[in-house]
Amino acid sequence: MNTLTKKVFSFKPEFFSQDFTLLLFRILVSLSMINTHGLKKIKDFEGTIAHIPDPLGVGGEVSAIMAIIANIIAPIFIIFGFATRLAILPILAVTLMGFFIVHGNDPWAIRDVPAMYSLVFIALLLLGPGKYSIDHKIFK
Repeated sequence: MNTLTKKVFSFKPEFFSQDFTLLLFRILVSLSMINTHGLKKIKDFEGTIAHIPDPLGVGGEVSAIMAIIANIIAPIFIIFGFATRLAILPILAVTLMGFFIVHGNDPWAIRDVPAMYSLVFIALLLLGPGKYSIDHKIFK
């Protein structure tokens, strides 16, 4: 077998280290969160306040701010790998609340988005940010 084929079909590809994969994973999933869920909340903040669920009963404005923190601010921290595990907590609070409370009675086709984001960020919580992160530079 040639070398390229061995690398591509290897169980442990040499060209993607775990740390590089975590970096890529952190960046892509965080950009997805920002682009798909965060930017629209900031662009139409008044509309966000009017339409965002308020399962905690804290009011639309506070719920909107919490969602913006979870959908924009926290993912930016995660992209840079700064306070990564701490930044994941507000995201999980929002996504798990969306899964269990806001969409708790909805069909799976609607619940799958918060479920997938929750699973992805739980994986990052458990794995950590990897070597290519500010956290690694600070705490190594």
